Amino acid sequence: MGRNKLQRFKENEENRNVIQSGKPIFENIKGKWNIDQFQNQNPVVVELACGRGEFTVGLAREYRDQNFIGVDIKGSRIWKGSKTAIEEGLDNVAFLRTQIQHLSEFFDAEEISELWITFPDPFPRDGDEKRRLTSPRFLDMYKPLIKKDGVVNFKTDNTGLFDYTLELVRSREDIEVIHYTHDFYQSEWKEDHHGIKTRYEKIFSDKGEKIKYLKFSFK
Repeated sequence: MGRNKLQRFKENEENRNVIQSGKPIFENIKGKWNIDQFQNQNPVVVELACGRGEFTVGLAREYRDQNFIGVDIKGSRIWKGSKTAIEEGLDNVAFLRTQIQHLSEFFDAEEISELWITFPDPFPRDGDEKRRLTSPRFLDMYKPLIKKDGVVNFKTDNTGLFDYTLELVRSREDIEVIHYTHDFYQSEWKEDHHGIKTRYEKIFSDKGEKIKYLKFSFK
């Protein structure tokens, strides 16, 4: 393991905005994000597979009256978002280091106001369907964690994953599709994200890939 990575892990252990194994708060944060981490009653917004945290931090800059949590298992990735948030004084940002399938161990019922699924691994093989972050398995996990008036946002460059997800949510009686587009940057909603892009979104956009976007809620 390189010296830089070791240094990043050390900083993650010290940084208050990183919630990870080994810290007392890691075992007790469920249902207490507003109280123990943010110390306010602002809405909690969660980004899954946040990587380096570009989107989490970007949203936190725009909406200081909301709390943002990026979730990722890679400590060397979330270190970047954590460091940026600290340098900019963004106390409405936190990062949870865990695997997404364990999300319900860290959030109580209706604790999340808004969920973002940004450029996840498409897992294109049929045998890998259950690993997709928009598969029935994951949707059923998200549903009780999101407030009744909460929403889910999904962005991807992958047409196959997008069409799979759109067909799935349309088929479910407990989901309402709010809007969707196969070309986000030519849509009426492009200004809603304030030009914030994840690292992968920028890569795909620069290659000319159309970005797909879906917004839905659980009934």
